[in-house]
Amino acid sequence: MIVGLTGGIGSGKSTVAKFFKELGVPVYIADLEAKKLMETNDDIRRDIISIFGADAYENNLPNRKYLAEIVFENPEKLEQLNAIIHPAVGKHFEEWYQQQKVPYVIKEVAILFENGGDKQCDLVITVTAPKEIRIERVLKRDQTTRKAIEARMQNQWSDKEKIKKSDFVIENIVIDNTHQIVEELHRMILKKSI
Repeated sequence: MIVGLTGGIGSGKSTVAKFFKELGVPVYIADLEAKKLMETNDDIRRDIISIFGADAYENNLPNRKYLAEIVFENPEKLEQLNAIIHPAVGKHFEEWYQQQKVPYVIKEVAILFENGGDKQCDLVITVTAPKEIRIERVLKRDQTTRKAIEARMQNQWSDKEKIKKSDFVIENIVIDNTHQIVEELHRMILKKSI
């Protein structure tokens, strides 16, 4: 089974993914794999440079700050970037998934619904948290501004939209509660996958 794990920026998807990993569930983190592919895949590098210019890469590595400034202000450019990266990540996930010999895997994707990735999933878990808590978490974690965080939030579906299409919702405010919910979900998913 493929269990999709999603949630807006700062919701705590990575924390939830880590808890599943601790339970022995293989976790595929799409954003991390996308970053690796941007660094190592020559076709991706060529396509990004052709659209965003030579400044998109510095010393053969993606200039993330430069790209972020462009795409989070311009939905059309974000779409173009996603059109380059998402097919490559999809193919990479498929290869990874075929190697797993377990009842289920977690596929963590920030924009799971936005890019139609939920259609590949047997179940979807959405992680939520109040907007202010999410902003505080990201301000602590990343060297960024409130304005930049809110711009990224604008490019993601609202929690309300995600919840409507999800099988399970984890409100990630108190870490111990979240941990307990993950353990309960794990047992439930194992029963479904048998």
